[in-house]
Formats: sequence, structure tokens, C-alpha cells
Amino acid sequence: MSWWIVLLVAVMVLGGVYLVGTANRLDRLHIRTDAAWAALDAALARRAVVARAVAGVLGVEHLRVEAEQAEHAPRVAREDAENVLTRSLSEVDRSRLPSALTAELTDAEHRVVIARRVHGDAVRDTLTQRRRRVVRWFKLAGGAPRPEYFEIAEPDLAQEP
Repeated sequence: MSWWIVLLVAVMVLGGVYLVGTANRLDRLHIRTDAAWAALDAALARRAVVARAVAGVLGVEHLRVEAEQAEHAPRVAREDAENVLTRSLSEVDRSRLPSALTAELTDAEHRVVIARRVHGDAVRDTLTQRRRRVVRWFKLAGGAPRPEYFEIAEPDLAQEP
């Protein structure tokens, strides 16, 4: 009878190790998602600053207002505000801008695209892990909020000089 107890304890220990490893993996994915959001938020803020500089050079008041709205919008309304800003920036005649400002705007837009893709990958990986049965059954996600995608229109970077 003692070998059944040994077997049961071994299964419980291995199961516990597996659950702890899965919980740690999920925790690291949530940390990665938070870091990706911070990078995306910083890239969007930088683009808003550059957009305000462009608005100042060109004297386009609506662009400055849209940049401020995008920068200060709450997360639930941020996608729409960023899409409006992206649309307005795509309509800017970049030939009227100084070359340094054009390069800064192009760089800011590239960084937003990269940061959004990294964030999307992190959210996808985290959601994939959270959908696993063992994570749901044992509630390994704990109280961590479910990550959400941040869907904004990407600027057409192919037309950049």
C-alpha cells in the first residue's frame, strides 16, 4: 500500500511543479504585455509631441488639438483619437516641413508601428496562455486584468522619402 502513497505524492509534486511553472510563465507574459504597453504609450506620446511641432511650423491648429486629444485621451478612447491623428498626419504636406522635422516625424511614426506590433504580439501570447484549460481550471491568472489589443491604423510608411 505504501507504493500507492509514494506514487500519489510524486504525481502531486510533479503536478505542483507544472502549475508553478505555468503560473510563472503567465506572470512573465503579463509583465511583457505591461512593458510593451509602456513602450507603445511612450511612442504615441513622442508622435504627439512631433505632431504639435509640425502644427506649429505649418500653422495648422486642428493638428495641434488632435495631438493633445490623442495624448490625453483615456485608454478606452485612445484608439479613436490616435486614428484621427494618424489620418491628419497622413494629409500633411511634408515638403513644406524642414528636413529635420520630416525625419523626426517619420522616425516617430516608425516607432509607433514597431511598438504597436510588439504590443500586439505580447497580448496575443498572453491571451493564448490564458486560454489554456489548466490556467482556467486552476485560475492561474489570478487577479491580473485581461490584456487588450490596441488597434490603430498604421501610417503608409512606403511613401516616406
